[in-house]
Amino acid sequence: MKKSYFVVPLSFIFHIISINLILYLLTPETYRSGYSILYYNISWYVVTYSIDFYPTSRREGFGTNLRNFLLLFILYGLVFFTSFTFLGQHHYDSSFLVLVYLLICLVLTFFRMVFYFSRNLYRSQGYNKGVRAVVIGRDKNLKKLRRIFDTPEYGYKYMGYFDNSKSGSPTYLGNIKTSFDYIFDNNIQEVYCLASRLSKSEIQELMKIADNSLKKIKIIPDNKELFSRAMSIELYGEVPVLNLRASPLELEYANVVKRVFDIIFSSLAIVFLLSWLTPIIWILMKIDSKGPLFFKQKRHGVNRDTFECYKFRSMTKSDTSDTKMATKNDMRITKLGRILRKTSIDELPQFFNVLKGDMSVVGPRPHMQLHTEKYEKSVDKYLVRHFLKPGITGLAQIKGCRGEIVEKADIINRVRYDIFYMEKWSLQLDLSIIYYTVANAIRGEEKAY
Repeated sequence: MKKSYFVVPLSFIFHIISINLILYLLTPETYRSGYSILYYNISWYVVTYSIDFYPTSRREGFGTNLRNFLLLFILYGLVFFTSFTFLGQHHYDSSFLVLVYLLICLVLTFFRMVFYFSRNLYRSQGYNKGVRAVVIGRDKNLKKLRRIFDTPEYGYKYMGYFDNSKSGSPTYLGNIKTSFDYIFDNNIQEVYCLASRLSKSEIQELMKIADNSLKKIKIIPDNKELFSRAMSIELYGEVPVLNLRASPLELEYANVVKRVFDIIFSSLAIVFLLSWLTPIIWILMKIDSKGPLFFKQKRHGVNRDTFECYKFRSMTKSDTSDTKMATKNDMRITKLGRILRKTSIDELPQFFNVLKGDMSVVGPRPHMQLHTEKYEKSVDKYLVRHFLKPGITGLAQIKGCRGEIVEKADIINRVRYDIFYMEKWSLQLDLSIIYYTVANAIRGEEKAY
């Protein structure tokens, strides 16, 4: 992983200058004390160092470590606003200070965009000679590496590969034994070894040569075709461990962010929506049909634990309520229930589940126990969705995979979206799903019955 020794300090200096200049121009009172200046600058260094913000790889782009970038804004934001209490700074209106901090975030984001755009343009124009790289061994991973090497923005210069099996490929450079001389004669900077094609002695010899000649060697493990887009490698001491189902939500701070968001969002929904809507629905329900206001049903949640899921009752009481999903023109659905289900209002009591911690605002939809027992045996990877808390809404729902399961493809596609959500979670994705959920509810959905 090649790091630039100039980009990091220059970026740090630009960030410090930008922060100090904005604070000096907009909040001059903060600069009357040397303690304030030290506080803002040392805090920036401490925060960026603690989250390993600055080291960059050749393959990094604007969106590569975007979560780290957002985490930086959150942590430094806490530092920034705490300063006005800690340092006794009470000269400015809180709304003005929010705008000042947003300006700091905007300037730093703009710099990040300009930096990566300029770097990619510079490399794509051929001004960067690039890192000279060769691959030793040939398997299916070679094509994947080639796609990276052939991307101009990454700044690599791919020279070719060595393998004991002869090939007519124009990038074939010879057998593995000849690779040692080639590496030195052509000033190769990075060597990528495919472990599946090398013996233990060959790898040890390459490592020895690399360690004694200032060459960087990278080992591509023999993956046995087990790698996936969600896989990560973790070190347990000196033991490398493959995590085949890595998720951003495995990080402690991500779970905290998602839980805080759930508490705030569900509290607002309960106070400003359910507080007045519930009595109205109760009155209308008494007029429409007999039965309780709420419908409670046991469903499977995270780690397949059972919890009681709350809904506004939309059906008449029946013996099939816990075994049969609602179907089109279902006779069990009441007149009011059709409206509640069409607008998804019947799901709103689940904000109490979110507040309790049984559910999240966004996540895989919880299924009835009977359906879990059925699909875990017949649908591949079905139980993977139970690594997460179930949600009131989810990616599968906004993509049209909601409601009645008519064909097996319906549940298969739902599971695929749920797994994709788990692997690619971000707060931005949650907000996007919530937006489209509300938009779809207003427009009305075909499968909402």
